[in-house]
Amino acid sequence: MEGIKVPQDYLPLAEAMPHDWRTGRFIGRIASESGPTPIMIRDGVVFDVSHVAPTVSALIEARAFDGGERIGDLDAIDTAQLLSPIDLQCVKAAGVTFAVSALERVIEERARGDHHRAVEVRGRIEEALGGNIRAVVPGSHEAAALKDVLIADGLWSQYLEVAIGPDAEIFTKSPVLSTVGLNAPIGVRSDSTWNNPEPEIVLVADAHGKAVGVTLGNDVNLRDFEGRSALLLGKAKDNNASCSLGPLIRLFDDGFSMDDVRQADVALTIHGTDDYVLEGASNMREISRDPEDLLAQAMSEHHYPDGFVLFCGTLFAPTQDRDEPGRGFTHKPGDVVTIASERLGTLINTVTTSRDAPAWSFGVGALMRNLAARGLLK
Repeated sequence: MEGIKVPQDYLPLAEAMPHDWRTGRFIGRIASESGPTPIMIRDGVVFDVSHVAPTVSALIEARAFDGGERIGDLDAIDTAQLLSPIDLQCVKAAGVTFAVSALERVIEERARGDHHRAVEVRGRIEEALGGNIRAVVPGSHEAAALKDVLIADGLWSQYLEVAIGPDAEIFTKSPVLSTVGLNAPIGVRSDSTWNNPEPEIVLVADAHGKAVGVTLGNDVNLRDFEGRSALLLGKAKDNNASCSLGPLIRLFDDGFSMDDVRQADVALTIHGTDDYVLEGASNMREISRDPEDLLAQAMSEHHYPDGFVLFCGTLFAPTQDRDEPGRGFTHKPGDVVTIASERLGTLINTVTTSRDAPAWSFGVGALMRNLAARGLLK
């Protein structure tokens, strides 16, 4: 279903779930024999909720979390059936929300996407900034003062504007229904030579911009494309199979809240077929803008009748060399990317090129025809 081919060595859903999953409430989607089907996990039991609400978006809007037809225990779900946990929501992302990320974007810009120049540029900018940017509150008087200093030194950047200025960078990451889930191949453009994963917390919001839950995501980034020009952001971010989410959406309840998101650690590990291993971490305590502020800026003056999800940005900015000194990190086909957080579980994907990844062929029209044929549209 939806063109997803699961790798032979995939992570079972039971192993991808957080340790306390039996006390939480989760929403996901599976590819049943009939078509994409929303599921609900509560009290350790899996329910088919397609007759309660035909889509995850509709389920969230109706807050219909208590019904459904019992499927069974978690083992009843074949991980090969698992899809991305969202469907009709818009996929938005916030960029440059961590100090380290801000510096790396400035480096990309100054190096014009050339990884060979990155080491020199990084040293110059870090020396000029010192530790100031980490302590600056975006939009504050201190931020404005720092901006004046950087302009005077010829170091101001459009990336620093969104890092410490009043307005966050909010962009559209992927089209509706184009995201992939746990164990699916994830794509980078075949013509990119400098790229990396971006492990992130992803907020799930309803049509009014209210967060109802959270999941994990990989906001794959092409550093060479975006570094050449910020106007190439769309090409750097939106490519076939370039956005993964999962394993499931964890709903907010009495045992899990936005405060847990604010304290969340996100770990990342990359295992290459060349025996290369890279480990990194992102901690939401270091984010420069509160998640609720990011949600408000994403909502702005928009209307999202089917809700939206929002990538919150990443602290992870890999500089560890892979092949040669000063070359830094870039993906190779076959890299296994594992993103994990204690209360959200584990998202794992294997890297391929966007050209070679299964084509995205199941869009909104196909979904509506499928749901109509199943008698689920009322």
